[in-house]
Amino acid sequence: MVSSSTSNIRIGIAGAGDNTRRRHIPGLRAVSGVEIVGVVNRTPESTSKVATEFGIPRQFPNWQALVADPAIDAIMIGTWPNLHCEVTCAALAAGKHVLCEARMARNLAEAKSMQAAALAHPDRVAMLVPSPLGLASDLEMLQLQHDRFIGELRELVVIGADDQFHDYSKVLHWRQDAEISGLNVLTLGIMHETALRWTPQPIRVFAQTHTFEPIRPNSTGSGNRPVTVPDSVQILTQMPGQARGIYHFSGIELHGPGKQIHLYGSSGTVKVFFGPQERILVGRVGDSGLRELTIPPEKQSGWRVEAEFIGAIRGVESVRRTDFTAGVQYMEFTEAVARSAKSGVPVDLPLL
Repeated sequence: MVSSSTSNIRIGIAGAGDNTRRRHIPGLRAVSGVEIVGVVNRTPESTSKVATEFGIPRQFPNWQALVADPAIDAIMIGTWPNLHCEVTCAALAAGKHVLCEARMARNLAEAKSMQAAALAHPDRVAMLVPSPLGLASDLEMLQLQHDRFIGELRELVVIGADDQFHDYSKVLHWRQDAEISGLNVLTLGIMHETALRWTPQPIRVFAQTHTFEPIRPNSTGSGNRPVTVPDSVQILTQMPGQARGIYHFSGIELHGPGKQIHLYGSSGTVKVFFGPQERILVGRVGDSGLRELTIPPEKQSGWRVEAEFIGAIRGVESVRRTDFTAGVQYMEFTEAVARSAKSGVPVDLPLL
């Protein structure tokens, strides 16, 4: 750990995609005493472009050189998921703190390797970019849980269905390439991560998947390439006790329902809708219908990922959203979904 709460912290950026440029770089710069000193992107040209755009003084030829530089204290990993494990493990071994973009990794094995590397270097901060869904409503949801608003949980419904991949003329997206994105399908990982804040991890999953258009135009050349990540997923889950869950994900639904989480209990219902503004609708036995809760400003949590990362390095706070243990938990779920869909039979959790 950096011992002083005012120590200067020097950040290196490995991979500067949209989320890194839009959120992480501005977020890091908003914290006093933080300096972004170097960057490397996929190509020398894109590295130069990012460095020029944000005034980053040093450009590195590859991520290995960035990680090895002794003048860098912490690494922000904004690459595609296929590099998350390798860069994370190397950075921790080099004595760097790590903030890694979600999804954690391509599969559970990689996620566990990252977790093992973090446990082997307990004096280094290892943090994942959390699901942004539910951050605004989390405190209100936890209060509802504390008050036992719904009673005993009976059913969980998790929905993430839209038309992001409905246009089959668009080139293959990296999220449709399993070699890059791994087993995490559509928004399955971030939606399950959000659900885990309010419900327990399932003990059994039974899944089916389908790809309605198996080829897409090649993004880097002529011809078509195969789509290796499904665009439609349905999952049944069993949780500890009696509760059951239904998950529905799709990237090909015109006018689909978007992202929602519903909790149905013995005495009440809570529905959370994720959009430009998060909305919580609630109703209990005897109510004529659902009513919308007004979340007081003091209960509205916001995006403070970069500030939390730096605060953890300085020893003034702990990582709350999201540590590697929580990441492994949602990666285990996505792995179980993939295994069940492939085998056609239910899969028990935790995985052996």
